[in-house]
Amino acid sequence: MRGLLLIVRRSLRQHALSTTITLLSVALAAGLVMAVFCVNDQTYDAFTGGPVGFDAVVGARGSQLQLVLNTVFHLETSPGNIPWEIYASLQKDARVTLAIPYAVGDNYRGFRIVGTTDEMFTRFEYQQGKKLTPRAGGRVFEARRREAVIGSTVALKTGLNVGSTFSPFHGVVYDENKKHEEEYVVVGVTEPTNSPSDRVVWIPIEGIFRMQGHVLRGSGKEFQATPGETIDDKHKEVSAVMLKFRNPQSGFQFNQTINQQGKVATIAWPIGIVMAELFDKIGWVNKILGLVAYLVVAVAAGSILASIYNTMNERRREFAILRALGARRRTVFSAIVLESTTIAALGSLLGYVVYGAIVLAAAIIVKQQTGVVLDPLKFHVAILAAPAGMIVLGAIAGVVPAFKAYSTDVAANLVATS
Repeated sequence: MRGLLLIVRRSLRQHALSTTITLLSVALAAGLVMAVFCVNDQTYDAFTGGPVGFDAVVGARGSQLQLVLNTVFHLETSPGNIPWEIYASLQKDARVTLAIPYAVGDNYRGFRIVGTTDEMFTRFEYQQGKKLTPRAGGRVFEARRREAVIGSTVALKTGLNVGSTFSPFHGVVYDENKKHEEEYVVVGVTEPTNSPSDRVVWIPIEGIFRMQGHVLRGSGKEFQATPGETIDDKHKEVSAVMLKFRNPQSGFQFNQTINQQGKVATIAWPIGIVMAELFDKIGWVNKILGLVAYLVVAVAAGSILASIYNTMNERRREFAILRALGARRRTVFSAIVLESTTIAALGSLLGYVVYGAIVLAAAIIVKQQTGVVLDPLKFHVAILAAPAGMIVLGAIAGVVPAFKAYSTDVAANLVATS
């Protein structure tokens, strides 16, 4: 065995350039396969089973997926509004433990502004026992004041902090020409939650109703709030109502009455299944990424074969001498297979660096765009299976050049060449 290792080491050193290039191709293949499967699975889990805190969302008649993306992940436009009376009836329903209204349609430098009530901070739990808690020195906004509580990512990216003031911009896409006149003061910055809530600016829902240029149509007619006057509930409307049920059966009942029998609103329930349908629709993208990763693996295996096979002619005399010194055919065969396996193994180890770089970059991009957090250190079976498979392929790739070395004619290759 020591002799085989010596042969392999000398060969790798002698053909350092081709070996290095082959190692890099193997590393790219192994790292890409690991990253594709790990990122796909983590993204799926984060969007379908991540920390949401709500059981369902009620909004305007339309797409459940659009409703969830808009309210839970703050990625889509609102499908429309529903009358305030729907929120009021849900709030009083015995089957509902928590109903929180959302009013959307504005942003601050690209971060969504959501009008809601203080229950978002006092009663809502995004995970069991975890609330949106303002950091030390901050507090929750008051309903009748132009105050805001911002997520940790908003504070980090915009520089806003407790005591800072800002003016909202109309629409969900930032346009500096659509600035509202109203000015809000930041009274709290929430602790990081590693969820989309970190990218939200929360203000009292009354502020949305009274924002310059906003028109309420809850009564069926256009109504614009007058400063200092109370807004009658019949004029109010909300973009969505976030619900927490007493038991799972309530979801079935609301689905029956709102989605199947009603014509005014839509309930998205359960949220995880709604998001799973999105991934089912775009599943072909993941399949293509997987096929690309496998193709890169095939190319890497081919590069191992080509790298070793192309050195066979210049190594015929070396093998002939080994045979003349007593080395058996299987020894020569084993040396070549061990060499290709070694290249695959070293490349696979280097593949963990490639994997780490890809997953870390993906995690940063996904968090910036959605607030969803991926864990680069989370274990996935591909982290072990991909390098193991690459090593096996490397060994198989070495069989062809090994047969060529196995069949070396000793007498013909020991003849002097000068």
